[in-house]
Amino acid sequence: MQDHWNDDQPIYRQLRDKVINLVLEGVFKEGEAVPSVRQIAAEYSINHLTVSKAYQELVDDGLLFKKRGVGMFVVEGARGQLLTNEKEKFLNDELPILLGRVRQLGFSTQEIIDIIVTQDKDAG
Repeated sequence: MQDHWNDDQPIYRQLRDKVINLVLEGVFKEGEAVPSVRQIAAEYSINHLTVSKAYQELVDDGLLFKKRGVGMFVVEGARGQLLTNEKEKFLNDELPILLGRVRQLGFSTQEIIDIIVTQDKDAG
């Protein structure tokens, strides 16, 4: 995970977002356990209540579930749910900002398409 935190948002929120990213990346797989509250708290020198709060939000969001005495696990279907949510967030929140910046800088649609295609080829 990460061992440094920024001041832009609470640590539990940053931890929650990191777990979401790890599920999206397939590091934490559906049906598998995530590191324990104690393990994360010790590893990153943060309060166990902070970790518990992050995990509880993920439980409330239906992404993790608790097996009493065993630990927290990633819900089956969590990755698909997250992909759907993140795509919607991108289309509704991030893309309009990006498109505004593209217009502000005077790029044509074709220029942006060409750049994306080139970047995609270079990345693959």
